[in-house]
Amino acid sequence: MPRILTALQPSGILHIGNLFGAIEPMVKLQVDDNENLLFIVDYHAITVPQEPAELRRNILFATATYLAAGIDPEKTILFQQSRVSEHTELAWILNCLVHMGELERMTQYKDKARGKGESVSVGLFDYPVLMAADILLYDTNVVPVGEDQKQHVELARDLAERFNSRFGETFVVPQPQIRKEGARIMGLDDPEKKMSKSASSEKNYISLMDDEKAVLKKIKAAVTDSGSTISYEQTRPGLANLLTIYSLVTGKPTDQIVNEYEGEGYGDFKVGLAGAVSAYLAPIQEKINGYLQDEPKLLAILETGAARAQAIAAKKMELVRQKIGVKL
Repeated sequence: MPRILTALQPSGILHIGNLFGAIEPMVKLQVDDNENLLFIVDYHAITVPQEPAELRRNILFATATYLAAGIDPEKTILFQQSRVSEHTELAWILNCLVHMGELERMTQYKDKARGKGESVSVGLFDYPVLMAADILLYDTNVVPVGEDQKQHVELARDLAERFNSRFGETFVVPQPQIRKEGARIMGLDDPEKKMSKSASSEKNYISLMDDEKAVLKKIKAAVTDSGSTISYEQTRPGLANLLTIYSLVTGKPTDQIVNEYEGEGYGDFKVGLAGAVSAYLAPIQEKINGYLQDEPKLLAILETGAARAQAIAAKKMELVRQKIGVKL
């Protein structure tokens, strides 16, 4: 039975890129042939400053969102990273195997550290190692990720092979799984860059909690091009991105949507897209708000998930300690 692992940072701004790129694929993987783990990487979140009360709210919001999107805690082990201390223990051990040059080559670190000089935290530099520990701790077979995270899974593969070569077979070497369609929803204000929770402008993303007015305003302002016809072409990235979103929220292929808007302009297309997005989000928003009304239930689900995850993690760490010689 393949073990599949997905993780997201807790943020008050989960957007449709998160939904279609990570959460929805995990929901579809909840079949009897898979063993699934989904967790909230709160220790990754603190690589940049966090206000404690807000972080706590975001953890609960993320949990409610996963459940609202269809994650079943009976079929998926849903938990909070910090509740399983083996994550940080294994990260330290892997720190002693990883090379500085490997981390310096990480493109996400370069992007996030640009312009910050020596004020960049060691955690931001080192978090790919914690991510590798997250993956290897559970003998993960498959890691569904966006294209931008593939490099981090490759580091986890390298560290698994390095550890196995030095200490004997210990870790499963994971495989990244890149979703072909919808895995990389681009920013509404810049279709050359991925939709991002940390974007400087709210015009970049559609939050899962945006109301109809906000969705319409953002989509009307979305970057397209100087053309006037509706067609799916890679040379028109803004329009292609909007067509991809339209396809994801309606289930219609992009060529069908193009045919439906034949002879119409961007204005009608954007109004139709905004309506489709809002209609898709409305039931999810209702469920999220419902879960947030019952905090004890959310905490109980995370508690149960952490216990199940720790049972797996503790067994793996016993083997790791034995392999490296610290278990007496």
